[in-house]
Amino acid sequence: MKILKKIASTEIFKITSLNGVSVLLKICIGFITSKIIAIYVGPSGMALVGNLRNFTNSVESIVTLGFQNGIVKYVSDNKEDKQKVKAIFSVVFSVLFSVSIFLSFILFLFSDYWNFQIFGNHYEYSIVFKCLALLLPWYASSIFFLSFINGLGKYKKVIYINIIANFIGLITSVLLIIKFQTLGALLSIIVAPSVLFFVTYYQINKEINFFQSLDFKKLDFKIIHYLSSFSLMAFVSSVVGPIVFLAVRNYVIQTVGLQEAGYWEAITRISSYYLLFATTILSIYFLPKLSLAKNNHETKLIFLSFYKSILPIFVIGLIIIYFLRFYLVKILFTEEFLPVTSLFFWQLIGDVLKITSWILAFNLLAKKNTLVYVLTELFSLGLTYILSLIFINHYGIEGVVMAHSLTFLCYLIILVIYFRKSLV
Repeated sequence: MKILKKIASTEIFKITSLNGVSVLLKICIGFITSKIIAIYVGPSGMALVGNLRNFTNSVESIVTLGFQNGIVKYVSDNKEDKQKVKAIFSVVFSVLFSVSIFLSFILFLFSDYWNFQIFGNHYEYSIVFKCLALLLPWYASSIFFLSFINGLGKYKKVIYINIIANFIGLITSVLLIIKFQTLGALLSIIVAPSVLFFVTYYQINKEINFFQSLDFKKLDFKIIHYLSSFSLMAFVSSVVGPIVFLAVRNYVIQTVGLQEAGYWEAITRISSYYLLFATTILSIYFLPKLSLAKNNHETKLIFLSFYKSILPIFVIGLIIIYFLRFYLVKILFTEEFLPVTSLFFWQLIGDVLKITSWILAFNLLAKKNTLVYVLTELFSLGLTYILSLIFINHYGIEGVVMAHSLTFLCYLIILVIYFRKSLV
């Protein structure tokens, strides 16, 4: 009992437990949303939703200049210096808001072009890109505020904001999908994150007065120079990455079919639900810790903490998911999606390898090891694209998840070799 009490009193246990509640809520909400999409949109509509999601992920990284992780690290490193914190807030917000306004004009004026690139000739959803243009500044601001709060070490607030965001997303998605079907599903991807601005604005004002912190006369652009290295890292993973997946999905549509592309989007959705637990705790807890680690020994302890506390829970959960896959597909979607069950094995294997490697990749972010991060990400994405095309031709839609597993096996091996001094 004493051991259990000791574990329960640790910071990581408290944060992980609260994060677990947040993730569980998000998963439940995601289940409801997936069910609504499956009923009203079907596999073909889900493939279009996947295309737009990839596009918005790229836009998110561009509009924030890939600064999210850099903001977390820079604020974390300087949170005791109030003047420095205000300087960071002022210059980064000013630059990102300006970028969002410029990008909004590009999206609005060329909405027909983006519609063709993302959805092709057979669908007219240019209004989606016009809505994205109008809401983008609010969206970008909410991402910045959340990263800033995270950098201040306010883990609980970040988790509470995520919980609120989940409920906003649920209500928005259900109402829009029921009313507008596929168009509603597409709009829900854009509207919900933008509404989150009001929640993050309220919370940021509790930590740092918004208007008093904005000083346009004393903008220190050395801060932007510092964050620029994170831009390159984020560009590769958050801009090039979604473009690669968009290209692979379009290849699936052309060679296998739109329905099969919808099946891949379905398994990707399921994967995103259980990956939330690990990715959220990595971002809000382990990334700041890795940033503060001063040597290989301290880094090793953080790695071991993740592998001993988070990874085993994750693996056990995936084993359970595999044996319940038929029930999960029926509950989450409809019987029309049952072919998705054939994709589970390789997807789960790949996700175990992915999360095992992610703690190592996060250390590259924390230590600003830009060159290694970019090279390994480009290798991973390039291998994903090449293997996906090869395996799709031989194994159909199952080839995509097989490529996923083999890619992350190679990615993990490379990172283990690079971090061998921090692992042994």
